[in-house]
Amino acid sequence: MMTERVYDLDSYIRSVEATVLACEERKDGWRIALDRTCFFPEGGGQFGDVGSLYPAEGEPLSVTDTQEAEGTIWHHTDRPLPVGTRVRGEIDWEVRFSRMQCHTGEHIVSGLFHTLYGLENVGFHLGDEEVTIDLSGPVTWADVQEVERRANRAVAENVSVVCAYPAPEELEHLEYRSKLDLKEHVRIVTISGYDRCACCAPHVGRTGEVGLIHLLSMQNWKGGVRLRMLCGSRAVEDVMRKQESITAISNLLSAKQEDVAEAARRMSGELEQTKLRAARLGRALACAKAELLPRETERVLVFEELGTDGLRALVNAALERGIGLCAAFAPEEGRFRYILGSAGRDLRPLVREMNAALEGRGGGSAGMVQGSVTAGRAAIEAWWDKCE
Repeated sequence: MMTERVYDLDSYIRSVEATVLACEERKDGWRIALDRTCFFPEGGGQFGDVGSLYPAEGEPLSVTDTQEAEGTIWHHTDRPLPVGTRVRGEIDWEVRFSRMQCHTGEHIVSGLFHTLYGLENVGFHLGDEEVTIDLSGPVTWADVQEVERRANRAVAENVSVVCAYPAPEELEHLEYRSKLDLKEHVRIVTISGYDRCACCAPHVGRTGEVGLIHLLSMQNWKGGVRLRMLCGSRAVEDVMRKQESITAISNLLSAKQEDVAEAARRMSGELEQTKLRAARLGRALACAKAELLPRETERVLVFEELGTDGLRALVNAALERGIGLCAAFAPEEGRFRYILGSAGRDLRPLVREMNAALEGRGGGSAGMVQGSVTAGRAAIEAWWDKCE
């Protein structure tokens, strides 16, 4: 039961008239085979097309996925159709064209990496958010940027993208990229001057239709690198979002847009110094507050608006004054942080009881524990009044 692949003849055909050859129920719905289709099935790193089937009578069926099995292309739907039904199949063109842009862009980029640096594309995935490309060896970010410049030059040149099935004798002498050792019925996609690759997916007719090619990031991956890429309208939307962000950051930092990175680094350094000064002041304040605590007493419970370092300094200073047990609490976003310290008592059993009673969590060593509780101040004071 072979399906005529109309998309293979012309990737711009959006709808076809067809006849239902088979309909099978599955766990997640139904799958329908047609005698001909413009729906591309999942393959070559690209998802299957989505769209609709319009029977002559009745409501249209949504096609949520397209898959191939043994030469038959199956359209996944939520309802069945009788064998022999005439339908019009129509793809979601916006989704298809976006994928065509990205897939053709991937060919340009992979071809350039192959030509310039001798690297192979060993992995490719075209998602509906971004494209990932896995290269067989390492490159620098400067190399990636050079490929991005040349790829967009290819777009500007508006080179034709030709998809064809060469005769076996021609294929035998043809140099092309392929992950598989193909022998017959090989579809070759040629972008003159940039790439020649075996590929089954639909592509745009000319490179100008790819639009902007934008490489987002690079990471080490299985001895090579993995690249993230956007093409066409996806790349434009990404650049627009980033422009909004850089404009907002520029205004907040009172810096030119080209200088925001340096301004952010400078502010980060200033913030770090401010944090260090604040920590020193907090510790000094904690020690000063500890001077107000009684000496040589069994235990104290204190509430202070201090950071973690200040709270710890307060507890340590209290223990130096001979206080047997110091419990220090500080308010923070609807909770109370705590640090408990003791010179001669194992606090871990006590903090377990406290956390259970005051809806808290935390722990530590025998002599010092820290954490937080959700209970309010009154509940904390009441529990400490009755605990031993």
